[in-house]
Amino acid sequence: MRQPLRWYDYIPISIYWFALTTRSQVLTPLVIPLLVQQFVGDAAKGAYVGQIRLWALMAALLVQALMGILSDRSTSRWGRRRPFIAAGTLAQVIVLAMVGFTAGLSGLQGYWVLFFLYILSMVASDTAHAATQGLIPDLVPEEQRGTAAGVKALLEVPFPLIFVSFVVGKLVSSGNLWGALIAVMVVLVVCMVVAMLAREKPLKKVPFPMDWRPFLRLVVMVGAFTLIILAMGEATKAVLRTPFALSSELSQALVGFFGFVAMAVAIALGVAASIRIGIGSDARKHPSFTWWVVCRLAFLVPAFNLAGFVIFFLQERFVGMEAEKAAGPAATAVMIVGVFVLLTALPSGWLADRVGKKLLIAVSCLLGALGTFTLLAIPEVFVLYVGAALLGASLGLFYSANWALGTEIVPREQAGRYLGLSNLAGAGAGAIGAYIGGPIADQMGYVLLFAIYGTLFLISLLALIGIKEPRAVGSA
Repeated sequence: MRQPLRWYDYIPISIYWFALTTRSQVLTPLVIPLLVQQFVGDAAKGAYVGQIRLWALMAALLVQALMGILSDRSTSRWGRRRPFIAAGTLAQVIVLAMVGFTAGLSGLQGYWVLFFLYILSMVASDTAHAATQGLIPDLVPEEQRGTAAGVKALLEVPFPLIFVSFVVGKLVSSGNLWGALIAVMVVLVVCMVVAMLAREKPLKKVPFPMDWRPFLRLVVMVGAFTLIILAMGEATKAVLRTPFALSSELSQALVGFFGFVAMAVAIALGVAASIRIGIGSDARKHPSFTWWVVCRLAFLVPAFNLAGFVIFFLQERFVGMEAEKAAGPAATAVMIVGVFVLLTALPSGWLADRVGKKLLIAVSCLLGALGTFTLLAIPEVFVLYVGAALLGASLGLFYSANWALGTEIVPREQAGRYLGLSNLAGAGAGAIGAYIGGPIADQMGYVLLFAIYGTLFLISLLALIGIKEPRAVGSA
């Protein structure tokens, strides 16, 4: 039986989540878009960001799964998780330093160096990420996991986002790229050192025989999903290259509609292929699960990509926010989203059990659409922050209610197998929205792209129709 944890024991177990979020929220919405813009110019920046995100996300998905498997079986005298956290951190620091030097490059040469380094950064980050996920199940007694989850939530969402907004965002907006990267490196190293204090005991022997079949299935699923995204992206680019695409405002709107359809098709085909490969014919017995994945993926496409393109949106939408000047407001908007995620996530579980999970998800989809279209309504910074607050509330409600609903509609004896597809949905969402959406924004503007994202929230709402909530509201 595990010994009860004291209050300070929670810190080393969860501190690395602060580092992971800080890294992602500095690189994805701020550093990578600005460097890509510097290398390729304004005409194709969205497409090149989409390309880099597609391959980085898919690589990260495989690495995280692989490192999770390896850390589960590690018999290192330093513990199962700590060696992977340390190795991932040190690799990240080296790669981030190399990213800083890319700022002196130019043209496509600079872009491809950045492309390679960003994928390496994702590999390193997910090496540590996979191990960090195992610390709470490994070290926290079941009766204390609620408290541990609360500490994790604080360190994962509001604290790093506040830090990024008030410290790193200001460094980037002032043109101090090296200062921003050094700040991230310091956070990574400090959090790693504290995480090493976790009371992890080494395994004396490998706990179970190696089974590569689940990982190989994941490889096939990732490959199939990637091919689908590539096909829809290339179809969109082909339409954008036609003279029809720029002939009139109406034709531009029609091309925008085609981009929306391409994303919707990628979602539908991606879900169908993933379920077929990962679960097979058993999925026919649980149609609600398929619709749940569609709902989740359609919601996450805009949720993941609004932040990734926000700096370009601000440059286009607001006068005086050229280049890195948009970094400060972008970081503040992301912070507001994070704060409202936390504020709404805390009571959402209680609400979901009383009003029904589908109803709460429906509200979250409507709030997501409202928040996105609010961003488009008036080019004022205050309106931007209002939209960010609505989006944060949407995300907070959705994450809790959607996951809770998923746990209820899957067969209990195969819950891990079924729910594991949600990780693929997350990576696929980021890739779909960026790879297909980037070229659309380059040619037609980020206002149109954000309008497409807002509409996808409504597609997520429609997917709820196919989900049968198994328990009546208020039932035990």
